[in-house]
Amino acid sequence: MTDDESRLDWRGAVPVARAFDDPYYSLDDGLAETRHVFLTGNDLPTRLRPGFHVAELGFGTGLNAMALAAICEMPVHLTSFEAFPLTRDQIARATLPWQAQLGPQRAALLDGYDPTGTPFAIGPLRVELRIGLVAETLPAWEGSAEAWFLDGFAPARNPEMWREEIMAEVARHTAPGGSFATYTSAGAVRRALTAAGFAVRKVPGHGRKREMSVGRLATPS
Repeated sequence: MTDDESRLDWRGAVPVARAFDDPYYSLDDGLAETRHVFLTGNDLPTRLRPGFHVAELGFGTGLNAMALAAICEMPVHLTSFEAFPLTRDQIARATLPWQAQLGPQRAALLDGYDPTGTPFAIGPLRVELRIGLVAETLPAWEGSAEAWFLDGFAPARNPEMWREEIMAEVARHTAPGGSFATYTSAGAVRRALTAAGFAVRKVPGHGRKREMSVGRLATPS
């Protein structure tokens, strides 16, 4: 077994990170969760315009990227921060359930994906992977996003991803009035985002998750 293989267990097609004992997407319906949490939570596609920039903590299987690409009718950019990139074969297995719904996007993902971080495209979506620990890669990033997908493993299992310092960096790399959405409503995460300058709200979550969090970066008065 290779190091890449040893990082994962599988529940059917769903990969589970052994280090965090957490699945990469909802065991119920990962695509429906992505659409509800990250797309609707950031008021997408309504806000999309040419050159719109989305950033993401946790590329994972690429499901969020595929779902975003499917609603893009114009050039949009995605920058995704990933510490433990999956192999192409692992992504192929994990995304197989979405072949019927996201066939063209899945084909483009598998054709262009490079775990070392080479940029690629999924239709009109341009994807840039920043490989490495987010505590190092995010502060070094010179860009900013108008919407964030905060999709790290659960805060209780991967607290390093959700530290106040990381949420402050998210805010620092957010355009004025920019947004975030995340599946978690954990108090520590909401407090960290509030301290970073976001106006945070709890809204209905997806499936068995009663609540999730969304917010907008406060603009200077």
